[in-house]
Amino acid sequence: MDWLPNIEWLRQLTRTLVLRADEMLQPWVLAQAVIITVCFGIAHLAAARLEPRIDIWLRGLDDKRLSRMRLLLAFARRLRPILFVLLAGLTVLVMRTLTWPSRSYYLGIAASLAAAWVFVSIASRLIHNRVLRLIVTWSAWIFAAVAVLGLTERVVQVLDGLAIDLGGVHLSLLLIVKAAFMLAVLLTLASWISKALSRRLSGVDDISPSMRVLTDKMMRVVLYGAAIIFSLQSIGFDLTSITVLSGAIGLGLGFGLQKVVSNLVSGVILLVDKSIKPGDVISLGDTFGWIASLGARYVSVVTRDGKEYLIPNEDLITGQVVNWSHTNDLVRLDIPFGVSYDSDPHEVRRVAREAAAAVERVSENPAPVCHIVGFGDSSIDLLLRFWISDPSNGITNVRGNIYLALWDAFKEHGIEIPYPRRDVRILKNGGDPAQLS
Repeated sequence: MDWLPNIEWLRQLTRTLVLRADEMLQPWVLAQAVIITVCFGIAHLAAARLEPRIDIWLRGLDDKRLSRMRLLLAFARRLRPILFVLLAGLTVLVMRTLTWPSRSYYLGIAASLAAAWVFVSIASRLIHNRVLRLIVTWSAWIFAAVAVLGLTERVVQVLDGLAIDLGGVHLSLLLIVKAAFMLAVLLTLASWISKALSRRLSGVDDISPSMRVLTDKMMRVVLYGAAIIFSLQSIGFDLTSITVLSGAIGLGLGFGLQKVVSNLVSGVILLVDKSIKPGDVISLGDTFGWIASLGARYVSVVTRDGKEYLIPNEDLITGQVVNWSHTNDLVRLDIPFGVSYDSDPHEVRRVAREAAAAVERVSENPAPVCHIVGFGDSSIDLLLRFWISDPSNGITNVRGNIYLALWDAFKEHGIEIPYPRRDVRILKNGGDPAQLS
C-alpha cells in the first residue's frame, strides 16, 4: 500500500501536464521559444568564429601548470553553452525590466539549466576517476534540474516512498542516491588531499624515499576509509549492525587470501626497514634492474632492456636480494685479462689503471687498481678493479668501455694480449718418432 501515494502523485502530474499544454500554445510562450532558438543560433555562430582563435591562443601559452591548461581547455570546449547562457541571461534581465516576469519564465528556466550544465561539466573535469566523475556529474545535474524546475519536494517524496525494509534498516532509493553522491564527493576530496600531501612529501629532502611511499599509502588508506565511514554515517547508517558480519568476512579472507595478506605485510616491512627504496639497483635471481615503484602487493623492477618485472613483496623478504646501492651508490666491478710473458707487468699495471681512470663513469675515489692474480699457461693473469657510482645506468656498457680502453692502451704501448698456441708436427712415412722427443 506504500505505492498508492506515488501513483496518486503521478496522476496529479499527468493532469498538470495536460493543463500546461494549453499554456504552451500562448503567444508569449511561443515568443520565448523563438528567443531561445535565436540565442542558441547566435551562440553557435559566434562560437564557430571564436573557437579557432582560442585554440591558437591556447597553443601559444607557455603555462607548465597542467591543471590551469586543463581548466582553460574545458572552458574552450564549452564555448557554445557559455555564450548561450550569457545571451539568455542578459535577455531575461532586459525582459524582466521592461515587462512582467511571467513573460520570461521559460527563458529563465532554459538559461538556468544551461548554466547548471556548464558549471557541473566544468567542475567534474577536476575529478580524474571516470566512475566518480560520472556519479558526481549526473547526480549534480539531476539535482540542479529538479531544483530549477521546482520539483524538489515532489521528487524527494517519490524517492523516499520507493523503499524496502531490511530488518531495522529502511532502505529507500533516496537513501541510495544520497549515499552514492556523498561517497563520490568525499572520495574526490580524499583523492585531492592525498595528492596534495604527496606533492608536499616529495619536496621534503629529510624523508627517505621509502618513508615517503609508506606515509603516502597510509594517508590514502586513512582518507579513503574516513570518506567511506563518513558517507555511511551521513545518511544515518548504523555501522554497529555490520560489525559481526565484517568480522566473519575478515576471518574468511584471512584464510583464503594468505598470499595476498603476506605480500601486503611484506610491503609494509620493506617500507619500514628501508632495505629497498625507489631508485635502488637490485639483483634477484636472473633479474637485474632498478626499482621503479613500491606497490602494496609487488615491487616494479625495470631492467636495462625495458622489461618491467612485478616481483611479489614476499619474494624480496624471504629470498636473497643483492642491493647494489643499499648503503651507498659505489659499486665495484672487476675486469680479468691477460698479457704476454714478454710484457713488463709493472708497466702493464700502470697502463691498465690509467686506461680505466680515463673512462667517464669510473670513480676517481677510490681510484682503479690492478693486481697480478696468477701465471697462466700462455699469459700473465691480471685483475683490473674499479668503482662506479651510477649502477642504474648499466653495468655491461661500462665494462665494454673499459675493455675498449684497455685495447687502445695496449695497442699504443705495444703490449700483446696472448692467445693459446699449439704446435702440430706431421711425421713422414718411416720417420723416427723418437726424434720428436
